[in-house]
Amino acid sequence: MQHGKTSVRAFALYEVLIGVTIFAVGVLALGQSVQNCMNASALSAQEDRVRQVLANRMAEVQATPGRPEENEKTEVVTAYGPVQLLQRSEPAGLKDEKDLELGGLNKVTLTAEWTRGGMQQTRSIEFYVYRAG
Repeated sequence: MQHGKTSVRAFALYEVLIGVTIFAVGVLALGQSVQNCMNASALSAQEDRVRQVLANRMAEVQATPGRPEENEKTEVVTAYGPVQLLQRSEPAGLKDEKDLELGGLNKVTLTAEWTRGGMQQTRSIEFYVYRAG
């Protein structure tokens, strides 16, 4: 009878060790998942900020009278680090149904460049600006 109680206790010890191991693996996996969610949230916030920088600059270009600057480079300081904003403007080169070039229409390209985790990142938008004249 004594021999049977020892094997039952040993079996219970193995069950506890296996249960603790499974729990530890689950906690580690949960910790990794939380870390991934935090990283994704930070990346999303950074992307949102860059989109906002581009949208603000586009609104400035559209609201400023006169032709947009052909080449302009500015730096915008954000909470995520500096963002280089490059602006290129050129005649749109669009033609009407009579094959005549439409005057006063410029294509503006705004490019945001920044560094994230040691990697260069870029986002661009293109839009048209009409200035009679």
